[in-house]
Amino acid sequence: METDINLKNHTIKLPAIHFSIAGSNSLRMKNTLIFFSLVFILSCSNETEYVRVNEPLVFEQPSNFPALAYDLEANPPTEIGFELGKKLFYDGDLSRVGFISCGFCHEQKDAFTHHGHQFSHGADDLEGTRNTPSIQNMAYMTHFMWDGAINHLDLFPIAPITNEVEMDESITNVLAKLAANSEYQKLFSEAFVDGEVNMENFLKALSQFMVMMVSSNSKYDKYVRNEDGITLTSEELQGLAIFETNCATCHATDLFTDKSFRNNGLAPNSKLDDLGRYLVTGLEADKYKFKVPSLRNVALTEPYMHDGRFGSLEAVLDFYTDGIITSPTLDSALQDNGVLGISLSSADKAALVAFLNTLTDEEYIADERFAEF
Repeated sequence: METDINLKNHTIKLPAIHFSIAGSNSLRMKNTLIFFSLVFILSCSNETEYVRVNEPLVFEQPSNFPALAYDLEANPPTEIGFELGKKLFYDGDLSRVGFISCGFCHEQKDAFTHHGHQFSHGADDLEGTRNTPSIQNMAYMTHFMWDGAINHLDLFPIAPITNEVEMDESITNVLAKLAANSEYQKLFSEAFVDGEVNMENFLKALSQFMVMMVSSNSKYDKYVRNEDGITLTSEELQGLAIFETNCATCHATDLFTDKSFRNNGLAPNSKLDDLGRYLVTGLEADKYKFKVPSLRNVALTEPYMHDGRFGSLEAVLDFYTDGIITSPTLDSALQDNGVLGISLSSADKAALVAFLNTLTDEEYIADERFAEF
């Protein structure tokens, strides 16, 4: 007589086993082993999806940096959240045309700027009106964009995605594309407790990627932290001293920005009269003021200024000695008793450039965590 056994919709017929009293124990054990072997085989044949554990990422605070501005408790970086954010950062489907990603204008080898482009290029090869800023140490910043129109990192991606001369897409369309993608569905479900493909999680994932983009291992950093026996040359030390005397008011702390908005005396562009911070606040006092950029990795981010008008660090320094024009909102640090600009000799400028080169963080530029797939 055969015995039918049903295991997860698999019916197994075990042959009848006849045994004598003397051999009953050994045969009973044999039958039992056959039974559990079949259970094991059938269990393995039903594929069980492996669910990854979303481990937290450790944010390492550089000892020479000021306090974070971003609230890590509100959006703690995790392994899968970071992975999702990175995938989104390099995904051209976030744009209307399907190939303009965040990484299109923010290239790692150039400190995440659009090297060589005066203005950013976007959908349909349209050109913007401002130079692409670098992306680094974003977790320490309180305002974003040259005019500070965005005041939270989580909201920052909305501007380039919806700008018609950049990615030219709506957030609604972006989310629809992501929700229809099985790989994204899986990543969102693993990265966030609610698992939803929604605007909040989308923006938080991008922030988790950018929060971890910390540039803090330049030659200068290792010198001030007394690491690896790094020293500065005499010219670099001279440049540091000149910098601290003439530049550190605006380019303050080891972030090399005080995060303020200032008019640094640029002549308005005859074709593009960009009023800067005024466009956000409407205050006359904010006309021609722009966010003070960080100077980290500055040797890699030419052209310079909000409109990319200068092609070299030497040209920037020449402007500060000889090119500043006066206006009602010109920063007080650049005018002293009617004298405009900063007094620098040719040797001073060379030393300053030598020092600025020590702010290049090769480890950050080559960090595989941030590299495009």
